[in-house]
Amino acid sequence: MSKSEPIENKSQLIDYISSGSKPKSEWKVGTEHEKFGFHTDTLKPLGYGEKGGIKDILNGLKDKFGWRAEYEGEHIIALFRDGCSVTLEPGGQLELSGAPLADIHATCRETYSHLAEVKAVCEQYNSAFIGMGFHPTAKKKDIEFMPKGRYKIMREYMPKVGTLGLDMMKRTCTIQANLDFSSEADMIKKFRVSLALQPIATALFANSPFKNGKFNGYLSYRSHIWTDTDNDRCGIIPFVFEDSMSFERYVDYMLDVPMYFAYRDGKYLDASGLSFRDFMQGKLPILPGELPTMKDWEDHLTTAFPEVRLKKYLEMRGADGGPWRRICALPALWVGIFYDQECLDAAWDLVKNWTLEEHQLLRDNVPKYGLCTDFQNGIVRDIAHKMLEISRLGLTKRNIRGKCGKDETMFLEPLQIIADTDVTPAERKLGKYHSVWKKDLSHLFEIFKY
Repeated sequence: MSKSEPIENKSQLIDYISSGSKPKSEWKVGTEHEKFGFHTDTLKPLGYGEKGGIKDILNGLKDKFGWRAEYEGEHIIALFRDGCSVTLEPGGQLELSGAPLADIHATCRETYSHLAEVKAVCEQYNSAFIGMGFHPTAKKKDIEFMPKGRYKIMREYMPKVGTLGLDMMKRTCTIQANLDFSSEADMIKKFRVSLALQPIATALFANSPFKNGKFNGYLSYRSHIWTDTDNDRCGIIPFVFEDSMSFERYVDYMLDVPMYFAYRDGKYLDASGLSFRDFMQGKLPILPGELPTMKDWEDHLTTAFPEVRLKKYLEMRGADGGPWRRICALPALWVGIFYDQECLDAAWDLVKNWTLEEHQLLRDNVPKYGLCTDFQNGIVRDIAHKMLEISRLGLTKRNIRGKCGKDETMFLEPLQIIADTDVTPAERKLGKYHSVWKKDLSHLFEIFKY
């Protein structure tokens, strides 16, 4: 079906998602990561049009490294090359959406190449980027919105449905891993396992303890932000654990998620709060009598923000932004669990008896307490060790070795150290903040910039 043909019934929406099913031999992994730009002399966030700002960075990448540019009006807003894209989050956070790749070695090479290119462009402008889950120093007013039509619609709608939506848009960054499934049953098991274990990943990657230059009371403030962004499109979506879970059940969920926009003739039309179900019946007030296309459905799928998101693949959305080594660690963690049946089954055995109340307890408490969160008869660190053990087994069985001769388990080492020491990245930075940094976060930018 062409993306421009009108959708006539719900089965087409179901077929779109189910068409992502692939045999194991074709499974890949995609990695996405966002980072904050700043001026190295003032540490202020990069604006769009200023010298050394986001526009200059995108044009530099295009001119130096052969990326193809995409424009919205006169503004350069995205780059494309070799199955990858570089795009802008609302506050100018630069995101690499990596190509679907066969193994974590390739993912890490892709990440390194991207960060090296960005650094090469930034150096001529005294600009730089840093990986954190929440901007450590900038206030909302210090960060300008990027010139993208969909973000104008979102920023006007967000304050109507939550108190932290604008913080989410301007001041958060994440690392995300995208994984394949073979069938509806395989998707359901992976969805359940990953949704249950997402708070454990949040704890391991917790890296957002600062707000406006001070400790904010959380280890992953980014994760906390999502608890009051828009409850119609965020959270742990409990129906995933019910017997009714299926491709169709997720489609029904998405049909009930309010719309943000429709894209027509190069412009974003404000559809915030309107119903995709009405759109399916030709009753969308802004496009009366018009039916949605598959491109409209693709766009709509990107406007829900649960902890795990289903498209033609599953997106792991629980991790704070961080350094190169943890960008590589996130896909390794999930590939080890997902891409070996024995390991997937072991992970399911670990979580299958958890109640919805326990899922919610983890979701609520992990952003604040991290690995020390109380759970059942222990703490979250106990689960993190089991999760890493399962993933390590899966990666060992894959036995895919890089040029250095090591297999993919090498990419778990940063997470193993965090679990073994019981010190998250956030807590490590807080220790420096209260001691050698003397509460001066300029040290953070200098030490952790890419």
